[in-house]
Order: sequence, then structure tokens, then C-alpha cells
Amino acid sequence: MSAFSRVPSELHRLAAGTLLVAFQGTTAPDWVLRGLEGGLGGVTLFGFNVRGADQLAALTGELNGAGRPVISLDEEGGDVTRLAYHTGSPYPGNAALGAVDDVDLTERVYRSIGSDLARCGVNLDMGPVADVNTADDNPVIGTRSFGSSTELVARHTVAAIRGLQSLRVAACVKHFPGHGATRQDSHLEIPLVDASRELLWERELVPFRAAIDAGTKSIMTAHVAVPHLTGTAPATLSSEALTTLLRQEMGYDGVVVTDALDMHAITKSVGLGGGAVRSLAAGSDLLCLGPLPTPDEIERMLAEIVDAAESGWLPVSRLEEANERVASLREWFASPRPDTAENNVIGLDAARRAVSLSGSASPLVDPFVIEVDTPPTIAVGDVPWGVAPWLPEAEIVRVKPDEADPAALLERATGRSLIIVVKDAHRYPQSQGFVSALLGARSDAIVVEMGLPIWRPKAAAYIATYGAARANAQAAVELLTA
Repeated sequence: MSAFSRVPSELHRLAAGTLLVAFQGTTAPDWVLRGLEGGLGGVTLFGFNVRGADQLAALTGELNGAGRPVISLDEEGGDVTRLAYHTGSPYPGNAALGAVDDVDLTERVYRSIGSDLARCGVNLDMGPVADVNTADDNPVIGTRSFGSSTELVARHTVAAIRGLQSLRVAACVKHFPGHGATRQDSHLEIPLVDASRELLWERELVPFRAAIDAGTKSIMTAHVAVPHLTGTAPATLSSEALTTLLRQEMGYDGVVVTDALDMHAITKSVGLGGGAVRSLAAGSDLLCLGPLPTPDEIERMLAEIVDAAESGWLPVSRLEEANERVASLREWFASPRPDTAENNVIGLDAARRAVSLSGSASPLVDPFVIEVDTPPTIAVGDVPWGVAPWLPEAEIVRVKPDEADPAALLERATGRSLIIVVKDAHRYPQSQGFVSALLGARSDAIVVEMGLPIWRPKAAAYIATYGAARANAQAAVELLTA
């Protein structure tokens, strides 16, 4: 029998208060509701929990009826969206906002995102991303970052915090101490940030220092190893990163939230329970869980936390401190919220300002569109992307570059406008080779890059959207059909 079905001990309640659990489905299962009644810290929602705004509001109302939980999800705009997981986001992501570099615009976009979240009952947004994307081939961050300039990232991070928190939706700035210089995916392994202390303070930490000064309510840890700081351990498990650096040297006293503990960087190294205990001991306050752990696995993880506290390995005072910080956050949620009425047309306006055209595009004639398939990342998920919703008169094919026949596709495009749509082509040599083969025969083709515009092949026209959100696609098509 699960401990969620009986009256918990005070120690169990303290341990449960540090958890953000996830679940499948669009309604709350009984074990979650019982857990909230027993002191569970809150929940993290994913795209599969969201069917629409009304349904989500009903779900969060049900969760709030069982307690006062932290209700969080990843709503970054752009490629990473949970509210619009099934359609694509109406907001461009951070790369597009960074390309425009108008902090007032960024604040308005994030205020509109905050308005959407508040209306649905979500009180913590796992964003913005404050990583400085210095590695072009970064498989995790990319368009989720405002850019590669430290100061640009810092000022837009602050603007995003202002936008969200103006509506009493807590920002969760991520991924501390910085995920932008990595070339590995922390969902699969422990990435390495090989930066000296001096470089870390000059580059990675600058946006986080700005976020702390701006009053961010929470900061998310990164499952990255910084050898001079954390040794071989990820920052999520490192007291040197979370206590010595973040708390003592940087003076942060808000809520520290872990990145999902069921990612391989944790589970394949110290295990789910071991990761939970070590992260709490290191200084985290809320342990985020993705959808993989079952209720039984969560209960075993709780038991490990309780055992560690009873043995003295994990000080009970550390659990009490974490619960106190979360309680303070809940009190902040409860304060009066300004009017949340916003118009998300701001998202399309921002996307239009970000999109750029190099070269010239002739008027379209019976357009034939080839969308080059790009594997979804775990962080993004399988969110729809492409130009189909905005170019209904076109014939559109989605192809895998290593399986498609360029000659056959070129034959189908004879006498027609050829549009080639790619996403982060700089990261995929096969995509580059495939696109180059098409352009070798059709120099009049148009290339639309819906990721970072790093690889720029010679084409009649090259459109950069800085993201693959629905708004980015619409802005690109408007350029093509103007």
C-alpha cells in the first residue's frame, strides 16, 4: 500500500514537500491528489497533460482543490511549448527575440505567455532559458537561447522575468550554472562544460547574476559537469555549485529546482533515489520529475530521502529549509494578481520582426515544398513544425535526407517554385548534402531555415526564422507571398 494512501509522518511530509511529480493523462490520478493532501510539493505538466485551455484550467483547479501545489510546466515559447504542444506555439522562441534585441518586446511576449499560464492556473513557468549558446552544435539549447552574447542573454533574461512575474507567475531561470557550451544531451549523459572559474564568471554566470538581481523566484539546475567546480558530478548533485557558488557567493535565497531527475545524467549514474538525496543535500529545494517514474518508484525515492534523513546523512534541517522556501513561494502566488487580459498577437508581431530574407524570391508558381525531416529533441518533443498551415496551395512533402531521392523530387518540382525547409541544418551533414544536391540543380530555389541560421547555402533566397514555432512559420510564409 502506498504511503500516499495513509497519514504520512512529519518526516515523510517534509520529503514529499520537495517533489514535483508528473503523471499521464488530462485528469489528476488519485495517487497525485492523495499526495497533495499529504504535503506533496506540486506537479510538473507536459504536453500530454494538455488538451486545451479549458481542460487545463479544470485540471489545475482539481489539483488546487487538494492542496496549494506548485503547478509548473515548460512554456518557453518557440520550439519548447506545452500549452500549444499539439499545434505549435503562437510565440517565437528566445533566439528570435534575441535577434530582434528589443527588451520591451521580450517583456511583452513573456507577459503574454504569463497571461496564458495564469488563466490556466499554472503558477511556475520553467523558463526563461538563460544559457549563453556558445556551442553551435549544442543539441539541447540552440534556439532556446537568446543568443551567444553574454550581455544580450542577460538583458533579455531580465525582461522575461519581469514579464512573467508581473502576473504572479514565477520564473524558473535555467539551466544553472550554464548549459550553452555543451555538446552532449543531458537527457542521455552528463555533458561537460570545460570552463575555468574566470570564464564561468565572465560568461555563463552573468545572466544568472542578472536574474538574481531582478528577483527571479526560482532557478533550475543543470545536469552538467564543470570540472573545476563540480568534478565529474553534475551541478544538480554538487554542493559546490548549489550551496557554495549559488547560495553563498552569488547570494541567491530563492527556490532551487532541479532539472528532471529521471534524465539519464542522473538515473544512469546514481539512480533516481540517490539523485534525490544527493541533490537535496547539495542545496536544491524542489525535485522535478519527468513522466517516467511510476508511483511505486516515486514512493521508493521518498523512502530513500526519509532513510537518509533518519540516518543523519541528509540533515532534517535541510528538508525544513527547502519546505520553508517553497512555502514562501506559495505565499507569493497567493498575492493579488493584476488583470491577465493580454493579446497574444504580440507573438506574431515578434516573429515578423525576427524573420529575415537574404536574396530575392520570385512570385510563387505552383509551389513545391520539401521539408527536410529533423529528429525531435527530448526537450522539445514531437511538436508540429513546418509551413503547411500557412501555404495551403502548395504541395508539401516531408522527407528523410538519407532516404529521399533528389532526382525524383527535382522532377516533381519541374516548372514550379521550389522551397526547401530545414531546421538546424548546420547540425546534420546529411541534410546539408541533400540540400546541396537540390540546389546544384535548382539555383533558383528558396531555402527556409527554421533553426539557427548558421549554415547558409547559396540559394536564390534564404529565409531565417530563428525558430520553428507556428508564429515563425507564418512570418516566413508572409515574406514568400508578399
